[in-house]
Amino acid sequence: MAEPVFDHRKLSNRILLALLAGLVFGVALNLTIADREWAQSFLIDGLLTVVGEIFVRLLSMLVVPLVFVSLITGVSALSDPKSLGRIGGKAVFLYMLTTGVAISLALAGGLIVQPGLGASPVEQVTREIAAQPSFGQVLIDMVPRNPVAAMASGDMLPIIIFAVLVGLAIAMSGESGRRVGGFFTDFNTVIMRLVEFVMLLAPYGVFALIAVLGATTGISTFLGVLKYVVLVLVMLLIHAALTYSLLLKFTTGLSPRVFFSKIRAVQAFAFSTASSGATIPVTLKTVEQRLGVDNRVASFTVPLGATINMDGTAIMQGVATLFIAQYFGVDLSFAQMLMVVLMVIMASVGAAGVPGVGLVLLAGVLASVGLPAEGIALILGVDRILDMTRTAVNVTGDCAVSTIVAHSEGSLDLAVFHERDDAPAGAGAATRRGSEA
Repeated sequence: MAEPVFDHRKLSNRILLALLAGLVFGVALNLTIADREWAQSFLIDGLLTVVGEIFVRLLSMLVVPLVFVSLITGVSALSDPKSLGRIGGKAVFLYMLTTGVAISLALAGGLIVQPGLGASPVEQVTREIAAQPSFGQVLIDMVPRNPVAAMASGDMLPIIIFAVLVGLAIAMSGESGRRVGGFFTDFNTVIMRLVEFVMLLAPYGVFALIAVLGATTGISTFLGVLKYVVLVLVMLLIHAALTYSLLLKFTTGLSPRVFFSKIRAVQAFAFSTASSGATIPVTLKTVEQRLGVDNRVASFTVPLGATINMDGTAIMQGVATLFIAQYFGVDLSFAQMLMVVLMVIMASVGAAGVPGVGLVLLAGVLASVGLPAEGIALILGVDRILDMTRTAVNVTGDCAVSTIVAHSEGSLDLAVFHERDDAPAGAGAATRRGSEA
């Protein structure tokens, strides 16, 4: 394998520093010159927005080819194709389990804190919320009518299905399959090198994205719904720090502290872009090269997680549903809250990992329990910062589930996982793969 063009540990530190510096710079702009026309047009809407959006587009540009090629490479390399079903079953079960835990935590927190009582939103924003397709239609749409069209539109589930089928066909095609598989293996190496080039720009992109956020978000926006904002953030923190840590510790015996130290860059990327989909290249590279997950597992679990793992979104929807119900004076029954849990779990399948998708899903959840969709306007003003935070939680879950599934399959390089941050880059690359003795 080619040597990386940068040190992962140094890059992670630079990204975190860029995030903090961008926030300070953005807030300073907000408090000083943000209301001046030249600053708004040249600096905020101009330079910072252009840099940030170009960086997000570079990441998005890599998602489809990376997922397609990496998944074909991983599936075609499986010595036992039946193991794909086992890997997929474990991944789907864990993603659905953590989503169920997340929405349950959110509803419990909402019942205790009651964030909707006495809320007085300062700013209501109108926004058209698209209808969410039925669960049956989601299952139908998983099978691509036109794989090229699915790639052009970035629909992850159809791409995953097509790539898995191609990978299986390669694995079962003898010498011809080995030749084609070799091409995709080389292509995957090239794509991963391209990911490294884009990641070199990460500190600048993260700085610009966070600076724009700090420069355009007024503190008054949060005051009217402060209890809601704080509750969502606390629930997200509890789920990320507690649920994933316990799950990782009890299923693998691995250290949560080491795990979280290895994924800091992924969390920063997800926070700045607010898109699980755009973060896939960074997540996949980190899961493989920092956590030690074999490509045969990571190539499947990471893009699948970016599509169906919506733990952070589930927490927002649970708290938001109770917030809106309490604001309008509606008491939800136990049966209705159970319906919310089931709706969130089902709606997470097939939801795109893009900014704002949680609001689309929330509209369907509100409709299922008879609450007005107009209530979404109460929280639109603060959704951007919460969207960024819940996306960071989502990708944390993707990394955790990938690690757990790989460990259960004997496809986790423990030397890479335990490699110290001050060790030479790639020091664990030549060590064995397998479960811990």
